[in-house]
This record gives sequence, C-alpha cells and structure tokens, in this order.
Amino acid sequence: MRIAVLGVGLIGGSIGLAARERAGAEVVGWGPRAQTLETALELGAVDRAAGSIEEAVAEAQAVFACAPVELLTDLVTRALAAAPSDCVVTDAGSTKRDIVEAVSDERFIGGHPVAGAETAGVANARADLFDGAAWYLTPRPDSSGILFERLHRLIVSFGARPSAIDAATHDRMLAAVSHLPHVLANALVSQAASAVSGDEPLPRTGPSFRDMTRVAGANSDIWTGIYLTNRDAIAQQVDAVVERLRAVSDALKDADADALREWNDLARDDRRRMLEAGLEGGSVTELRLSVPNRPGIVAQVALALGKAGVNIADMALAPAADMRSGSMTLWIAGDGDAERARELIAGLGFPAAVVEA
Repeated sequence: MRIAVLGVGLIGGSIGLAARERAGAEVVGWGPRAQTLETALELGAVDRAAGSIEEAVAEAQAVFACAPVELLTDLVTRALAAAPSDCVVTDAGSTKRDIVEAVSDERFIGGHPVAGAETAGVANARADLFDGAAWYLTPRPDSSGILFERLHRLIVSFGARPSAIDAATHDRMLAAVSHLPHVLANALVSQAASAVSGDEPLPRTGPSFRDMTRVAGANSDIWTGIYLTNRDAIAQQVDAVVERLRAVSDALKDADADALREWNDLARDDRRRMLEAGLEGGSVTELRLSVPNRPGIVAQVALALGKAGVNIADMALAPAADMRSGSMTLWIAGDGDAERARELIAGLGFPAAVVEA
C-alpha cells in the first residue's frame, strides 16, 4: 500500500512511521518546508519526498492531510482533485464541522487522532504515538463504505481505536474536553499573574497549578485556528463555566459549606466516571449482518454505534454476487457491548447475529 502524508510534523511524521513499521506501507511525504521533509527522510518517517501535492497523491491508496485546521479544506480539496478514484482521503484536524460541510466527495472521511505531545515537530514523531488513542472518524452520509473500511483497518494497524461520530457532535464534545481546558489554562495563568501586585515576589507554584496550566500558551499558530473554527461550541462551554463559577462564588460569599461540599464531591465522582469510561478491557465479539449495497450504509452503522459509545475493534465488508446486498462483519470491543450493538443495528433495520467462537 502506498500512503501520502501531506504535512510531516509531529502527527504526520508519526503517521508515516506507524504506516511504515506497522502496516508495511510505502509513505510519500509532502510539506511546505524542504528542511522538514529532509528531517522526515532522515528519521524514516517517509520513504520519499514529493515536490508537490499532486505528485505525492498520484498513486496513493490513502492520503492523510496534516496541517493547521484553517488550511485543511484547501489541502484536502487539492488532494482529492489529484488522487486516484479509489483513494481514501482523510485529515487530522481537531475540528471537523467546517471541513465536512465544505468537502463533498465520497472519498473523503474526516478524521481526528486524539494524540499528541507537549513537543511538536517531526523530530519528536513516534510510531507508537497512537497506541490506545481514540481516533475519531466523521464520515458523511455519502462516504464510501469500502474506503471507510480501508481507513478503519489502517488506523487500527497504527494501534489506535477508531470511532465514528458526526461532525457537529465531535466539535461540541471536543470543545468541552479538549478546547475548553486550553481556554481555562490560559485564563488561570493570567489570573494568577495579575494577583501579584507591585513589588511582591512571584509565589512558588505547587503541583496543582502546574498540572492545571500545562497546556497554557500552546502553539498559537495551531490553536488560533482551532479557537476560530470551533468558536461557537467553545463560547457555549465558556459561558456555561462562567455560570458554574458564579454559583461557586455565591456559595463562598454565603459561607455555604453544604453547597461547597456537594459541589466538590460531585466533581470527584464525575471525574472518576469520565476516566473509567476511557479504560480499555473486555472481550471482542463478532457480529455479522446483511445490508443493502447502497452508499452511506457503513457510515450509518458506524455513526450509530459510535454515538452509543460502542467501539468497533475491526470490520470487514463482503458484497453479494449480485452486488445488490452484502454482509458486514463487526468485531465489537467491551463486555456487554455486543448485545447493545446488535440491538442498535436491529433498530436501523439490519438484524445482526453473534458469530460463536
């Protein structure tokens, strides 16, 4: 398999390394800076550097567009214009609604690997960067099922855990768990700095302050675009936090110990519940279902399961001889999730059967 990586920084370089080492793929890289491409070659993140986007994608089976979010729509559009008709094109942007609404092509499937590091650049790329990481896929209703399966399998080979989700839900959810923490970290640093007046020495910071502000001042070239492309969802989350802080302020002013205890205990319980939801474990169960051979079926099933929090560990598609229908085989991760997946799929009108080991 030949893969094109457009933009070989930390994410693109790590995709290249994972594709070469774990999927046995040939990786062609392209980027706007020649020095970065040379470094990617030296580190083995790409097999060959292309002089243009068109050259990079010319014979690719999969294309990963990795660039700041405000540049991705143009990058993906150029890639689709030059890529083969059976090539899947995806991106790695952390906001999805704008690009999914702007790009109408069955070969495009939006993507977002939830992985990274405090260090940036291809010099810090690692083949294991995606091990155990969530990788959201945001197919359109008309996305190709065959290409979705190819991309899903490829991402699984990288060590990631792909999950389908609609673009609007993705942006709303990431606004709360990823983008808002950056906003709050910036605000907390500025608030703490402003609390020191005149000739007072700067206070020594404790571990809680360091932990909560680790992401403050993240790369502005990347994060300005994220803030703007997801501005509505982030603003809603900021407004909601303001209301919560106002309630805490009122409890403090009223010396309301019961309210403060309840607030603190609820935060502890919510944090535990959210962290436990991300833990791996459980068995994998095989489900098989028959579906009509029409565009959007794979996306419909994957999105329904992703919305319900059911993880598809792997999938396989097999069209019937008459090409009017086909079978889907899904491997569902997590104890108890297979039965839930079967019920959800049946609700879509596609009865599924558990394949006994």
